[in-house]
Amino acid sequence: MAKLLEQVNSPEDLKRLSIEELSEYAAEVREYIVRTVKKRGGHLASNLGAVELTIALHYVFDSPADKLVFDVGHQSYTHKIITGRREAFEGLRTDEGVSGFPSAAESEHDPFTMGHSSTSLSVGLGLVRAREIKGEKYHVVSVIGDGAFTGGMAFEALNDIGAHHERMLIVLNDNKMSISRNVGALSEYLARLRLSKRYAFAKSNVRKGLEALPFFGDEIAKVLDKAKESVKFSILGDQIFENLGVKYFGPFDGHDIGEIVRVLRRLKNYDGPALLHLITRKGNGEPEVAKNPDRYHGVSPEGGAGTPSCASVVGEKLCELAGRDERVVAVTAAMSMGTGLKTFSERYPSRYFDVGIAEEHAATMCAGLAAAGMKPFFAVYSSFLQRAFDQVLHDVCIDSRPVTFLVDHAGTVGGDGVTHQGLFDIAYLSMIPNMTVLQPSCERELKEMMDFAADFGGPLAIRYPKSFAFSGGTAPFSLDWETVARSDERVYILAAGDRAISLSLAAGDANVINARVLKPLDTAFLDAIPDRSVVVTVEEGILRGGFGESVAAYLAERDVTVRTIGFPDRFMRSTSEKKMRSMAGLTAENIAAVIKNARRKRV
Repeated sequence: MAKLLEQVNSPEDLKRLSIEELSEYAAEVREYIVRTVKKRGGHLASNLGAVELTIALHYVFDSPADKLVFDVGHQSYTHKIITGRREAFEGLRTDEGVSGFPSAAESEHDPFTMGHSSTSLSVGLGLVRAREIKGEKYHVVSVIGDGAFTGGMAFEALNDIGAHHERMLIVLNDNKMSISRNVGALSEYLARLRLSKRYAFAKSNVRKGLEALPFFGDEIAKVLDKAKESVKFSILGDQIFENLGVKYFGPFDGHDIGEIVRVLRRLKNYDGPALLHLITRKGNGEPEVAKNPDRYHGVSPEGGAGTPSCASVVGEKLCELAGRDERVVAVTAAMSMGTGLKTFSERYPSRYFDVGIAEEHAATMCAGLAAAGMKPFFAVYSSFLQRAFDQVLHDVCIDSRPVTFLVDHAGTVGGDGVTHQGLFDIAYLSMIPNMTVLQPSCERELKEMMDFAADFGGPLAIRYPKSFAFSGGTAPFSLDWETVARSDERVYILAAGDRAISLSLAAGDANVINARVLKPLDTAFLDAIPDRSVVVTVEEGILRGGFGESVAAYLAERDVTVRTIGFPDRFMRSTSEKKMRSMAGLTAENIAAVIKNARRKRV
């Protein structure tokens, strides 16, 4: 174990180090993160880029009294290591170790559970206003990346922050990236601010020299600070943050700990909202990671960072559809690699739209594209589509616009924990009128569903996992359910998705049905089920409002026993997919037991 790394088990321990020792400590932390992520998996590039700024924050501020809020939270590893979780970090992304994101249940140093983008300014402002009401004195620092700054929620918060002038510090971690490269007007604006980086760094060196002069050095340096602001305005012109009422400071080198500490000490008691702009580099300290930060955003335990297989299938199929139909367009919210759209973006750049971290905007823009005769496909993770619920309901479904939602990472998601589970999409999409919800059992069926979607003519969601666990049936896709195993027993297992089918086939003698259309139900099939039968639904989603409850409601007036298997009405906080499925009863043994008990009660 590295020397300084062993010595720091709390923010108080960190403050005992000298400024010179902080850089050595940063190197040890960086090496520790790389070693652990290669073993356990996790977010590598983003965390390596935030090592120095996090150390500086803890060196100047006093957590947990002072509140440090990390937007998204996939840059919080250094924060966890400093705040007494170094040993637990060995178990990163496991139930026995630490979460990959800030968790209020895990440590008093995490004031809020984070996991989705563009939230830290709103959370921070809430903490600030509670402080003012209660007459308390703590500091609030919201750390937000330039990618997260593209989210509309960040602008809503910034507008409120600037209008009311409460004391609050925003640290803008500017690495030119979200997961993929940033896009949009704000990204271009920040690029113009970065033009002053060389000037700022040169000025910093001059300032240090002036401060060393006897008698008047510090006063001259203060005059230089004022001159710098005047020059910056003359070069860069109008400044968004200043006009919104937020004092702007920067940009500064986000990897120079001494510089960051000096600036933070000056800003710590600034009387109003302030924004500190730091220029960082994703993957800093690891050349291969820094060169390919999008590949090393999320790393598997084996050390790789490949695109999930379902995303690859989607990307290839979309290219095929676009080659056949010029109306096909692809949309992503800063997830071109994760959703498999990288190749599409290269082959069809004029029909590819990366809107940044803005799922709400993406959904409504797709509705506009559809209204003008295009065929938009929005590829998005299940847990992130939640953010656009109102837009899906109001802008897509009321007028029944032909938008296809390619809902990736549906079902359980290992490692990332409670904020990233794709367990709610069946329920929240199925409740919306005009929406059709499909779930393929295999790659072939996923491709056939996308063919179907291209000419469907209404709102459609296709939900699929990271990769498939079932080879699939033989029947071509239609809106009818498919029987994949027949039995003379009056037991029907309606299995939604590949894992549910695999488990149902292993459960024993029953009619196993590939319930590939979750909404609308295949009512002709349900009507044909004989009386006194047992029907068991199996879904990798939350039961309340889900597929099973829809089936039970439809069969309520029939002499049919219905049992539903799926996730209970609570958040799943485990990081193990196997454990989560077991807790929900998604095992072959439990399916068999449910069938046995249901049949016994019918006798």
